[in-house]
Amino acid sequence: MKNIIIASTSTLHEGSYLEYLLPTLQIHFKNCKSILFIPYARPGGISHDEYTAKAAQAFSKINITVKGIHEFENAEDAIKNAEGIFTGGGNTFLLVTKLYYHNVMQILSETVKNGTPYLGTSAGSNICGLSMQTTNDMPIIYPPSFQTLGLIPFNLNPHYLDADLQSKHMGETRETRIKEFHAFNSIPVLGLREGSWLEVNGDKITLKGNLKARLFLQNQTPQELETESDLSNLK
Repeated sequence: MKNIIIASTSTLHEGSYLEYLLPTLQIHFKNCKSILFIPYARPGGISHDEYTAKAAQAFSKINITVKGIHEFENAEDAIKNAEGIFTGGGNTFLLVTKLYYHNVMQILSETVKNGTPYLGTSAGSNICGLSMQTTNDMPIIYPPSFQTLGLIPFNLNPHYLDADLQSKHMGETRETRIKEFHAFNSIPVLGLREGSWLEVNGDKITLKGNLKARLFLQNQTPQELETESDLSNLK
């Protein structure tokens, strides 16, 4: 039975890394003494070891240890044997490229679908959808495929931002970008605002957090979804 948290972001303004999620994570990973961290999304400026140490510091507050997937000789075995898994944010193009490079996209999907608790933030959330095509990230590297984990039957746009009506910026909004995606694709897209997340328990998908989410369906007016909305039938 799937047991997943898909969060828009790891850090809220004036908060520390994962701070706002820790009470939820303590319950989510209650049966885990340790979790596997996947740091592949970071394109530079911080090493895999440094990124893993950052995650470890946060999880130490709820008495869970963290080890990076790069510390194992066999990435596939590391995923199969993990008590829990966390994929952090960064660049989705790089993350997807690395998962395919290490031949673990499929095994990660299967492992999480079989019940290993999973947490994704930002890029680590983007890959939970059917494809990564609604990411906000720049294509800094070319992945073998845009297909991702397929843990939920729709796509995500983490860090969703509403248009600033006071701004003089005339460029495309997030809403415009998602509508461009829907010019060629029929997959629903959920815009997750900062501080919001999805809880997936088996086939039930529930919106959590203090803010509404924005749902985009092809050729339809976007909808505002309240916290605790049930998205289980969205496909």
